[in-house]
Amino acid sequence: MEGPENMTTTVGIIGSGNIGGAVARLAVEAGHQVVLSNSRGPQTLADTVAELGPRASAATSGEAAAAGDIVVVTVPLKAFPDMPAAPLAGKTVIDTCNYGPERDGHIPELDSGSLTSSELLLRYIPDAVLVKAFNNIFFKHLLSLARPAGAADRSCLPIAGDSAEAKAAVTEFIESIGYGVVDAGPLADGWRQATGTPVWGTPYGPFSDEKGRPAGEDAIRAALATATR
Repeated sequence: MEGPENMTTTVGIIGSGNIGGAVARLAVEAGHQVVLSNSRGPQTLADTVAELGPRASAATSGEAAAAGDIVVVTVPLKAFPDMPAAPLAGKTVIDTCNYGPERDGHIPELDSGSLTSSELLLRYIPDAVLVKAFNNIFFKHLLSLARPAGAADRSCLPIAGDSAEAKAAVTEFIESIGYGVVDAGPLADGWRQATGTPVWGTPYGPFSDEKGRPAGEDAIRAALATATR
């Protein structure tokens, strides 16, 4: 899935857990540079960086934010206040985060549906340009379902955001790492791909099947359309 030289992007990753690690792996395989960070410090990522190879490096979250052409934020919601707001100003940020009250504690605006998790994140990084993506797929499926452009069994991922320019950049990145994209509307509609919705997990098969099953554009659009609040 090696892309043309001029499409090489530096991807900053804040939070290097399951989804962050999967995005990093796919990005490196597609020829992008990756700068990983987590809450425990760059030294704890040495093994991951060694495994990913010379296109990967570890840094602080602020350094990863500053380095990225695109920055992936993939952390628990309780870590939102720790986001490096200044280096994220003006950046295209992919928000992969899902609200889990059992982990994050109850957040009234999210419980009531008056706010999406992305809109909550924007309170802490108000000058970033957010696109919701990668939050609806199991990390093992994200790795196993990646396919080259033109493949008949290529899967799609939904994205939500308010900036056409940021969505275009995120679409180009997602397509480069093996997926098609379905535009799921503005950031306020991000709830349509949140935990427990029809497009969350289900189209790609059960978690027990680590290989997953491909889910094309029609399947993703149908799932988004049936989401209710």
